[in-house]
Amino acid sequence: MTSPRLTTPRTDGPRTCRPIARHYLEMVAAMLAGMLLLATARAMLGADVSFEERPALGYLLMATDMSIAMAALMRWRGHTWSRTLEMCAVMYVPLVLVPLVRAGVMSAMDFMMVAHVAMLVLMLGVVLLRRAEYAHDH
Repeated sequence: MTSPRLTTPRTDGPRTCRPIARHYLEMVAAMLAGMLLLATARAMLGADVSFEERPALGYLLMATDMSIAMAALMRWRGHTWSRTLEMCAVMYVPLVLVPLVRAGVMSAMDFMMVAHVAMLVLMLGVVLLRRAEYAHDH
């Protein structure tokens, strides 16, 4: 009698690249929708912030708008709270660059560009680190 062979699902190769890419693109789309919808609502209420004048607060609000929408998508897709909060946390990491803006080393617009690229790269890093989480349908 032979015992069944226990295997773990593969998290590499073409079959897992597609769901990983889909998850990543869905999160980015949710972030864009959250940024547009929530920032528009805030502007309609007169609570918008000038990014040029207050880059840290502007970025904080933008990251929060994006995180709310992305978290909603992730929870709807069945991700755990720990994975959802982990992904949201990387949205705020670029705030460590704010002292460079305050010191005049980087302009507010440079910060915005670098922060967006960093945010997307960090999110991709989390997705790749947690391949098994993102490699299957939820």
